[in-house]
Amino acid sequence: MIEITSYLHREEFKNLIRRWMYHQARPTDADDINRLVHFNNAFVSRYLPAFAERLFAQLHTQPFYGRRSRRKADLKDAIVINCPEHNARIDQMLIDYRTDPGLFYRETPFHGMLYFRQGPDGPAIIGSSRIKRVRRLAEKTARRIIDAVFESIRGRADRLAQDRAAKVGVPVSALITPPDQMVEEFQRAESRLLEDLKLDRPILRQKQMVIQDVAGIKVLVEDQGRDAFLEKAARLESCELIEVEPHSGAYNAVNLILRHRPDKAALIAAPPSSRLIGLMKLHGLAPEQVHEHFRQFVLQGEEHVHIEVIVCNYQEMLESEIGRCMHEDRIIQQRLTQQYNGQLARNIEFLIAYLFAFAASDRKELGELPIRLWDRYLPDYFDEVLMGLYDMPRLEVME
Repeated sequence: MIEITSYLHREEFKNLIRRWMYHQARPTDADDINRLVHFNNAFVSRYLPAFAERLFAQLHTQPFYGRRSRRKADLKDAIVINCPEHNARIDQMLIDYRTDPGLFYRETPFHGMLYFRQGPDGPAIIGSSRIKRVRRLAEKTARRIIDAVFESIRGRADRLAQDRAAKVGVPVSALITPPDQMVEEFQRAESRLLEDLKLDRPILRQKQMVIQDVAGIKVLVEDQGRDAFLEKAARLESCELIEVEPHSGAYNAVNLILRHRPDKAALIAAPPSSRLIGLMKLHGLAPEQVHEHFRQFVLQGEEHVHIEVIVCNYQEMLESEIGRCMHEDRIIQQRLTQQYNGQLARNIEFLIAYLFAFAASDRKELGELPIRLWDRYLPDYFDEVLMGLYDMPRLEVME
């Protein structure tokens, strides 16, 4: 199924998602979800800043500092205030942003840190780190599963076409298939996959799906210094560079995946935050027990986590936040262009959203899952389930 590589207890999380897809919830899932979501986010929020500081120290010998951020406005403002270079494109982006900043998704939640060094003209941003928000993680997890399901259905439909071609004695490439028959074959393949789900038969035989970017860092490096930085990153202690992916076109940068071995003993020494204590208390864990449960969760988890590092220059950072490949625009485009958006796709989206929403609620017991992937629902039903999860009253008045 799907593996979230920045988290601990990845196999447990993966198996829970798989069981829920087959409508096989367990009474212990309520407690497990809360641990897997809240303790993991707490651990990421500890190891990511510690690692980011080590990474930025490879670039900057002079002092630098971090500042917590909760809205994208902080990041977008920071990259335009003290501009280190100018050209026609950069100046136009700055004019556009300053003229009408409300067009640039300034209120987008952003759970991270901004890093600065003191320059001759004031603070200059050198990069950022962020933890992917739970809503975005749920959305990305669902999209990965939906894409895999779509490929599986399409493969089954292709085999139906191959069977027809074999019966008439022609190669598939010479088979003329009317559009309505193609739709019918896709629907038949979809029905067979749903039947496999009902009967607990495997539906996805492809290689493991992974989400690598729950913990992410963006590092501002001008082009002439990029190779030297990559060499330094590869030599970081307790770290291994496992993937380098250059991007060119609308957005020019290099994506790195680093396998990092956090110092668990140091990271779990501090007591949990009041926020974590409050969340776990909602789910029945006494405040005095939270620290020990968190310690055991971390110590019993995997030794390594993955961190995504995006390396780009100043102009490309502008492009990604206020320019031609603005991150929020790309999110909207992904939602609009999803290949497969039928009933099964919507059910998967809701199931994964419900999983993460449950962790944010004050429910202590799970009960029966509110959705079966093979059944059919209107979006209205999903709305009512989520409202009920948070004890929100219905708009209709019934006396």
